[in-house]
This record gives sequence, C-alpha cells and structure tokens, in this order.
Amino acid sequence: MKSVFTISILACIFFACNNVKHLPKNETLYTGASVKIDAPSSITAKQKKTLRSDLQGLTRPKPNTKILGFRIKLAAYNFIKAKKENSFFGKLRNKFGEPPVLLSQVDLKKNDKILQNYLENKGFFNAKVSSDTTVKKQRASANYKALTGEQSKISKVIFENDSSALNNAISKIQSKSLLKPGEPFDLDLIKGERLRIDAYLKENGFYYFSPDHLLVKVDSSIGDNKVDLYVTLKPDISENAKQVYTINNVFIYSDYNLNTAAADTNKADAELFRGYYIIDKEKLYKPYLFEHSMQFRPGEVYNRTDHNLTLNRLINLNLFKFVKNRFEPVTWLDSPKLNAYYYLTPLPKKSLRAEITGTKKSNNFTGSELTFSWRNRNSFRGGEQFGLSAYIGSEIQSSGRFQGFNTYRTGAEATLSLPKFLVPFVDIRNEGGYSPRTNFKLGYDILNKQKLYTLNSFRGSYGFTWKQNIRRNNELNPISITYVQPLNVTQAYKDTLKIFPMLGRATERQFILGSSYQFTYNELLSNAQPPKSFFVNGLLDLSGNIAGLVTGANFKKGNEKLIFNLPFSQYVKVEGDARYFHKLGLNNTWANRIILGLGMPYGNSVELPFIKQFFVGGNNSLRGFRSRSVGPGRYVDTSATSRFYSDQTGDIKFEVNTELRPKITGPLYGAIFIDAGNVWLYNDSTWTGKDRAQFKAGKFLNELAIDAGVGLRLDITIFVIRLDVAVPLRNPGQLPSYVGNQIIKDRVYRRDNIVYNLAIGYPF
Repeated sequence: MKSVFTISILACIFFACNNVKHLPKNETLYTGASVKIDAPSSITAKQKKTLRSDLQGLTRPKPNTKILGFRIKLAAYNFIKAKKENSFFGKLRNKFGEPPVLLSQVDLKKNDKILQNYLENKGFFNAKVSSDTTVKKQRASANYKALTGEQSKISKVIFENDSSALNNAISKIQSKSLLKPGEPFDLDLIKGERLRIDAYLKENGFYYFSPDHLLVKVDSSIGDNKVDLYVTLKPDISENAKQVYTINNVFIYSDYNLNTAAADTNKADAELFRGYYIIDKEKLYKPYLFEHSMQFRPGEVYNRTDHNLTLNRLINLNLFKFVKNRFEPVTWLDSPKLNAYYYLTPLPKKSLRAEITGTKKSNNFTGSELTFSWRNRNSFRGGEQFGLSAYIGSEIQSSGRFQGFNTYRTGAEATLSLPKFLVPFVDIRNEGGYSPRTNFKLGYDILNKQKLYTLNSFRGSYGFTWKQNIRRNNELNPISITYVQPLNVTQAYKDTLKIFPMLGRATERQFILGSSYQFTYNELLSNAQPPKSFFVNGLLDLSGNIAGLVTGANFKKGNEKLIFNLPFSQYVKVEGDARYFHKLGLNNTWANRIILGLGMPYGNSVELPFIKQFFVGGNNSLRGFRSRSVGPGRYVDTSATSRFYSDQTGDIKFEVNTELRPKITGPLYGAIFIDAGNVWLYNDSTWTGKDRAQFKAGKFLNELAIDAGVGLRLDITIFVIRLDVAVPLRNPGQLPSYVGNQIIKDRVYRRDNIVYNLAIGYPF
C-alpha cells in the first residue's frame, strides 16, 4: 500500500514538472507577473506593499493554478490532452484540467494602461508604467515597473449651495463627508461619497434621486500635488429627482399569479383596511396580517429603510414564494406622491417532508433516523404555521464489548407558530424587518436502551422569537415544562446501581417547570463578512424558582417538596458561547471558540437535571474523546469498563477550541485543531457520590482534557462534509494525565484512543 502511495505521489510530481512538454510550437508557458514599485520616500512601505498587491491582481491573464506548488490542473489537462472534446475523458479533462496559459496571450500594453489608470485613480497623476518579459526554459513571466510620483492630496472640498430642497438636504450632511482636506485623492472615496449622499436622500423622500446625478469636479491646477474638489449636481438632473415624495395609497395583491398578472392587478376588488387597499378575492388572509407587515403608512415621507423592511417582513412570514413591489408616481395630484404596489405569490398551503440520516460512531455504534414532518401554512388565515413531526431512530452495535446494548428512540412534536406577540391583555408591536413569532410546542419522546432501561418524556413550551436585524436573534420561553419518567428499568441495571449508585441519575424522574431566554449575535450572517467576525450566544435558564420560594424547599435539610406528587427541579443555569473568526488572506480562516457554563442547583435540587447538565467530548466538542466520556473533574466511572456505558455530565463547563482552516484546492479545506475542556459538579461528593468531581477555582486548569488533530472539509456551500482524526494529549482521569507518550509508543493504546469523526457541518 505504501509503495502504491509513493508511486502515485512521484507520478503527480513528474507530470506537474513536465508542464511545458506539450506546449504548441514556438510557445512558452506564462507563469505570472511581478510588479516593482518605484515611489518617493513619502510613500510608506505598507502603502507600497498594498499597491504592489493591487496592481499584480489587475494583470491579465492569470497564470495556471498551483496546488501545493505544482500545476496539477495543467498536468491533468496535458495527460489527457489528445482526447476528443465530447468524449468521456475529454469532458473529464475540461472539468478538472486547465489548458496552458501562454505568453502570446499576454497583452503588455493593455496591462500597462490598466495599471496606470489604477494609479491615477489613487491620486498618482504623474504615474508611468513600463513592462517587459523574461523567458527561460520555455517559461515566461511579465515584469511591470510602476513609477508613481507623488500622490495628490485634497486641499478643499466645496459643496454647491443654493435654496433648493435637494441642496439643502445635502448641506445637512456635508460635515460627515468622506472627502476630507489633507487626505489622499482616491476615486473609490469619491464613489463612496456619492453613495453616501444618495443613501441619505433616499431616507428623506428623494425617491428618484441617483448617485449618477452627483458630479465631483477635480481641479488639479493649484499645484504642489494638491487638488480642490467641487461636489455639485449635474445640470441635466430631472425635476422628479429634486422632489420629496410621500406615500399616497398602498395596494396589496395577496394572491398574485405570474401567469395572469393583468387580471390580478384589478383594483376594483380592493378592500380598505386601516389605510391599506387589500386585494384578496378568496379571503385567504385576515387583513391585520398585512397591516402588521407594512412599515410605512399613507401620508408618510418615502424612505428606503421602510421600503426594504416591509419586503423583509413579508418574505419572513414564510407564506409567499415571490414578493415584489413597485412605486408609481401619482401624476394627477399637485404634490409629489407615490402609489405603492405589493405583489405576493403564495407558497403551497400544505407540505410534507421526509428525511433519513445515518451515523457511524467510533465506538462501533451504527445509527439511523427517519423523520416525517407535515406543515400547514396560514392555518387560521392569520399567517399561522402549524406543524407535526415524528421520528424513529436506532443505534445498533454488531461487534465489540457492548454488543446487544442497542438504543431505540421515537417521538413526535406539534408546533403552532403565530406571526406576532401573543400576550394576554397586552398589544405588543415589533418594528423592523422581521415579524416576531409566538410559539406553542408539545412533544413526547420514548428512549429504549435494551438490557438497561426505558424512559419516556413529555415537554411543552410557550414562548417568543424575534429579531432586531439579521445579526441579532432573541428567544424567550416564559413557560417551559419537561417531565421525564422511567417506564422500565431492568433487574441487571438495578443490581449495578447497588455498586454504582450514580448511574441512577440517568433513570430518575425529572420535573422541570421553568423559563429561559436565549440571545444570539452572528456576524457571519451579514452579506459582507468582515475579516474579523464574531458569534455570541447566551442562555439563561431558570427552573422552580417561584415554586421553591413558595414551598420553602431545601433538599439538604431533608425538606424536599413535591408538585403533583413529583419532586421539582430548582436551579439557575447560565451558558455563554463566543466564537471569533479571523480571515488569513483570501482562503484561510482561523476559528476560535470558548464555552462557559454554570448551573447552580439549590433548594429542592443538589444537581442539575440530567437532561440539563453539560458534557464534553464528541465530534463538535473535544474531538479526541468520545461523547460524554470526560469528567466530571478527575472522576473516573469505573463502570464504563463493564457492560454499562454511562454518560458523564456536570453542572459547570469550560471548553476552548482553536482551529486553522487552510484551503487546499477548490471546495476542499484542511484543518489543524486543538481542543481543551471539562465539566464539574457544583456540590461535593457528599451529595453527588462522585469523588474529585467538584469544581475548585484554583485547580480547574489542571483538570482540563486536551486533544489535537487534523481534518478535511469538503465545503460545497449547501453543506459541509467533515472528517477529523484526533488524539488525546491529556486525560484528567488518568495518572499520569499527559498521555502523549502512550499515543506514540503504545500501539494498543493508540488503536483504542485515536478517534475518527465523520460529520456534516463545521464543528463551530
């Protein structure tokens, strides 16, 4: 196998190194361009570096792509060069190969003009660009020399001023101009200034204004490498562009059909509702649904923000396949007014969806899950979404020491979502581009771990989700109820509880009556992602606080209280997940994450409910450890070496991950990562039965599990397929805790502890 791999690598290198063998006669391979900057001392080294990079990026054509220093795509093209265009190998060559870029394709004079024009746009009005080529062994490169001269600076910025409404509006934002005296002349800044003024005017009723109506004149005759800028309006600007428009009437076509547009725009069937004309012949929607979505009312001054927010809200109702609008001037009125028209094409009212997933875990468990979901849009004509979903899944181990301990699970959930805040006796309106949602959920699940136990659980919640903008999302559940009950616990499991009583946590009854709030801030959702971006998620989860206050529950003093003959959980849980992404160049990313979790059980509880506790390990956490196999603290569950496979959880969590994601080629990315973390219990072993598991502020860093690894990611935008290979470096449950030597020297230990993770999506 090793010989085959070595031969394959040598073959790739051979073909990559013989890229010039199949060139046409008298041709040379073009290998790229270099740019030399000759600039005065007033231009800093950083400016020179930026200029060089920008100019080099403008040269055409681009040379053949390199992968790890080799032109693999060109080698692949040459390898099957003789095949016919429409043959199988010909199509394969065109898809994965790349024809040679030849020196004859390079137009030096054209590139000279492009580079010189770019320099002039950056204020180097006396720039000169020259070029030549270097040819060696059938390989050629282009060499450009840019003599920049001094960069011109802005001396004065003068805005045209008269008594017109348009110029008065522009003068109000003159002080915030991007064009500032003393700054270098830059055509991109001038374009940005035009867009800035246009954006302001669009917010103040100038619907027909355009950036092209602005003219910035440059006077370079003052000398000393300085220019004066005159911001003025073009003389041929239309009268419409000078006027402030208000909204006249708003027409909403709720059942617009693209194929019968003429009939659908008949205003005769319009119904006036609180200032809006709604055309809904079939009475499919209640009129207040659209009134809640509209962000401006008749009589208000037009502004672009309300224009876009209205479209956003209509789209996010998830009722319409197409949403479009237009504004039409009202010509028969004396004052400038616009009629607004909204055309909404509905989605199918009902939909049915089925999904099947498969998993393969490093502990030899093979799993699958089948999910069915049904949705009814606009259930009660007010934009409500009613959904039913059901699933059935299993995890089966056909070999290994836990053979026969299979897991089967099934469940169902009903959800009703309303596009508004539904709060008794209160009318709450949410402004912005996103409609709020009130959600009612009711679910049931049953989990059967063969030879161990069976659990069933009921859950229900009432809450809200809303967004201020695309980055900020809020979720509040004032009422959240969970009830977990064991249906069947095998005698074998009961016998083991006598030796390991802590395993009883998995099968105890749990009654959680509480509330939760979650906030998410995600810069990755922006259209233009910055080089440095953040993701922050915060969770506050409360349970049994009012009940505990009323009943005076205190488990530690033997005063456990019941509701409906069940002990209720009492705790405060806080969790924070912060991520930082830093782009290193165009194709590489450095990703980091830190998770802090704190659960404080009190009153009626000494630990968080099992389903609310934290855990680490697994393909999205510490990838060198199996899921839930670490901690809490230095505690070691010796029963895990028997036929019982316990879950290790805790009340406190700390986890940190860092990962470098370099691009290899096309959609294929690599990964180099390090993970560290653990969980701990809030109370000591007196109440939990687990030694060395309690959190100690001065010791927790010495109790972190650490792993490292490498991986591959196939990112095709729609989804990401990920393969990670990781090894533990430090295991706090072992002595010595650092296990690097064992990984290197002990073949058996390495076989049992190297973890492979195959997953969908990035780990964070």
